[in-house]
Amino acid sequence: MSVFLGEILAHPALAAADPLVHPEGAMADAQPVRWVHSSEVLDIAPLLRGGELLLCGGITLATATPARRGDYVRELAQRGVAALAIETGGALPEIPADMLQKAEEYGLPVVELRKVVPFVGVMQAINSMLVSESVGHLQQADAATRAMASELAHGAALDKILGVLAGITGSAVKLTSPWGVTMGSAAPEGWSNGVGAEAGDGMADGDGTGPGGHGGFYPVAGGTVITVDIPVRGVLMGRLEVHVPDVADTALAQVAGERAVDILGLALLQHTPPGLHALAGAELMRAVLNAAPEWRLEQLAPAAGFPTDSPAVVAAIHAAAPQELRGAVENFLSSQRIPCAAYLDDTELVVMIGLPCTETAGERRQLLESLRNLEGDHDAVIAVGPLAGMVAEAAWSLAEARRALEVRQIQRRNASARRRHPAHGLVVLDAQDTAVESLALTCLDASSRESFVSRQLRAVLEHDAQRQSQLLETLQVWLDSGCNTAQSARELHLERQSMHHRLQRIFDLCGGDPRGTGRLAALHLAARMAGLP
Repeated sequence: MSVFLGEILAHPALAAADPLVHPEGAMADAQPVRWVHSSEVLDIAPLLRGGELLLCGGITLATATPARRGDYVRELAQRGVAALAIETGGALPEIPADMLQKAEEYGLPVVELRKVVPFVGVMQAINSMLVSESVGHLQQADAATRAMASELAHGAALDKILGVLAGITGSAVKLTSPWGVTMGSAAPEGWSNGVGAEAGDGMADGDGTGPGGHGGFYPVAGGTVITVDIPVRGVLMGRLEVHVPDVADTALAQVAGERAVDILGLALLQHTPPGLHALAGAELMRAVLNAAPEWRLEQLAPAAGFPTDSPAVVAAIHAAAPQELRGAVENFLSSQRIPCAAYLDDTELVVMIGLPCTETAGERRQLLESLRNLEGDHDAVIAVGPLAGMVAEAAWSLAEARRALEVRQIQRRNASARRRHPAHGLVVLDAQDTAVESLALTCLDASSRESFVSRQLRAVLEHDAQRQSQLLETLQVWLDSGCNTAQSARELHLERQSMHHRLQRIFDLCGGDPRGTGRLAALHLAARMAGLP
């Protein structure tokens, strides 16, 4: 069975902290926990997978602004963290009321640890218990995959193969195509949705066929739905849905569903092999990812719908739910009759997009705008590479897109809190905007970059280090705005007079106003390179 928050709080290692769950009446016993982690870093959410109990000593929260604490709670909740445990007393006498209000708003349980306990000891004790639990889940899941493989070897239909998974997990399972068409389904013997409805009682899916007719077995209330994508040779061919009732083990269902991917992929390959066009697209994208020779890309492109001389861009996408975003992107492109090929490589989604031979630059700008307006609430960063004049240059476009993602991470680390881009939501980057950083990273070694930056900006950097000022950031914003003082003041949230004072100080340190001189370009290049590793 899963390990729930209530059990963990009752463990002697944490019970000694006299934990109190906020809000009162929160269902701690029903909140599964996957792991226990400890961190004082407020930007920790992107590094978590979800399901963690996060331990926090409250040191950084004590000095954070209410807005930053609210963002911290929101980011953890959106990441799917099981609960946040905060130690009170000392630096943080009590958990701020506004923070508890935000947590309740986002549905994030907050545990107040009213006595000091060693976090290292807590993690060792509880994570050991969780590891033992996970080993048991893996053993059961492996038994299920072996049984499913045996059914597949004997030529069983998809329903019977899925029946093995349903029996192990105690859950209704359904396998659909990427477009939502049911290909197979099963439910455990004596299936009940937990509210008294047996299989067949109003539990059909959208086509109304019900049990025995590939209609699936949807619980009408309660429970959890787990979805797992099933790729075949790099092409998304199916989606497994596991409908876990409240009485079943959600963690076991998750592990078993993920372990069943390869077997279900083989079953789909046997029953519904992917078409040649989809296979060609996947093979083309694998060649792009591996920087294959130009002749190989030109050989594969026509079968995937790309003429060899077709202009194209490649987008690198990092997303919390990559397959969901993949569907949104592909649906938009197909609705506009834009050729594309996509491939999911581990956690990175890569999409190559064809563009017309005329008005290409304008079409690329329109593409960027359309991606920014994609329907749905997506948590992702999309970096669109520069224009590749032909398919053979696609690997270069992808490399530049990836570099734009790298530069964004560097800029977020170096930016002040008020200018830091949000960690969540849909962000679309144009790799052409980071061409200077890309050139510096690929053509100059780190020592050369550091020397150039130091020669141009040494006095500014020393001033910032000694006085905790932000002159470098001010200079970067001003130069990027085309030396527009009013626009820079708005972006930095400064009064015009304060902006003028900062610029005058920068000019004094740099040897005068650089406008109208050859030093302007050098200063801008140095400001863009400052902070690069």
